[in-house]
Amino acid sequence: MAPLTPKLVVPVDLKSKPWQQKVPLHNRWHPQIPAVAEAKTGEVFRVEMVDWTGGAIKEDNSALDVKSIDLSTVHYLSGPIRIVDKDGIPAKPGDLLAVEICNLGPLPGDEWGFTATFDRENGGGFLTDHFPAATKAIWYFEGIYAYSPQIPGVRFPGLTHPGIIGTAPSQELLNIWNERERQLVENGVESFKLCEVLHQRPLASLPTTKGCVLGKIQEGTPEWEKIAREAARTIPGRENGGNCDIKNLSRGSKIYLPVFVEGANLSTGDMHFSQGDGEVSFCGAIEMSGFLDLKCEIIRGGMKEYLTPMGPTPLHVNPIFEIGPVEPRFSEWLVFEGISVDESGRQHYLDATVAYKRAVLNAIDYISKFGYSKEQVYLLLSCCPCEGRISGIVDSPNAVATLAIPTAIFDQDIRPKASKVPVGPRVVRKPDVLKCSYDGNLPTTKNPCSSSNS
Repeated sequence: MAPLTPKLVVPVDLKSKPWQQKVPLHNRWHPQIPAVAEAKTGEVFRVEMVDWTGGAIKEDNSALDVKSIDLSTVHYLSGPIRIVDKDGIPAKPGDLLAVEICNLGPLPGDEWGFTATFDRENGGGFLTDHFPAATKAIWYFEGIYAYSPQIPGVRFPGLTHPGIIGTAPSQELLNIWNERERQLVENGVESFKLCEVLHQRPLASLPTTKGCVLGKIQEGTPEWEKIAREAARTIPGRENGGNCDIKNLSRGSKIYLPVFVEGANLSTGDMHFSQGDGEVSFCGAIEMSGFLDLKCEIIRGGMKEYLTPMGPTPLHVNPIFEIGPVEPRFSEWLVFEGISVDESGRQHYLDATVAYKRAVLNAIDYISKFGYSKEQVYLLLSCCPCEGRISGIVDSPNAVATLAIPTAIFDQDIRPKASKVPVGPRVVRKPDVLKCSYDGNLPTTKNPCSSSNS
């Protein structure tokens, strides 16, 4: 018999605010956030999601919504979903939850997305010291392809995926998160060794009651107040999976998530139509609403069997990901290299983050020669299907990182030639990203050898 249509377990209404949904959403990790739905192993079920901002970013011609966004509210997640086996026995702490992505896509009638950079004093991004202003580009979907009026001459297929998928932490694990991230905030500036050049953004986002949404738990109650004060933000990926932003987790992928609470309490959100490795602009994928069709399996005792703790407790583990067989095919790439020497010429020791920053800056400077603003290229490299690699991590003192860009996404040949960069109306890109002014006082990094300083 043919399989049944996936059962919709978490619907969303895009005309309603995230906190007004019939099936409540949440934007924190905590073991006491109650499940809003249940799914059995072996059955295919559907989860719908709002975009990660819950509709705060609009399909309009202004970046003011990006500049003023309240980042205490994100990410809005669908779930938690309690997972039980065919006999009704829930997943148990110590199990592995195998989650297969059977299908996914934008919600019908909402086939558009956005890419943005936050204002430097409200979140910033990977290159916020170079690009401090809030910017935005709108993307429209034509089947598997995306195009943007703000970045003309570019069209590419999306590798659609959820940015966030994870299980609920136990109270013990939550306490570990909060303590180590608190120590980083309190002591991090003094203890930095390798990445001082990248200390342009908050070191961590600690628990806050501001903007907190806890699903079925009513705001203003003593229970809500207690949980909101200790619930973890969803911004970083952690032992439970969470915000890993792995662009290859598309159709046919499997995620093997550790289970820390009874029922696993699976949550997901932050849907991306497409993303480049690193999601460098922070709001950097093509962010959208969407749906996932999922199927789960419980591997009893799988944490101990398959995961090795990288820390002092059995909870210090990380998920395993199995990439699916569906992805865009490109045969020609232009690859940009970076080494761990920063813009001031300072040597860093085997610092892959500094090296990747240099690779991205080199790519931005190069592609801007072909009629694009640097802001256009920055957003493009955050959301197009580019490939980032740590190419060398042993040859002291320089780490080497590379960024490979598929040349087929452009409507012109961007490879170096003896005839030099072409000139003329074909490559004059008059549209630009939507942009706000930067009113802050933080200094902006300049690259003295750049073809033009942003």
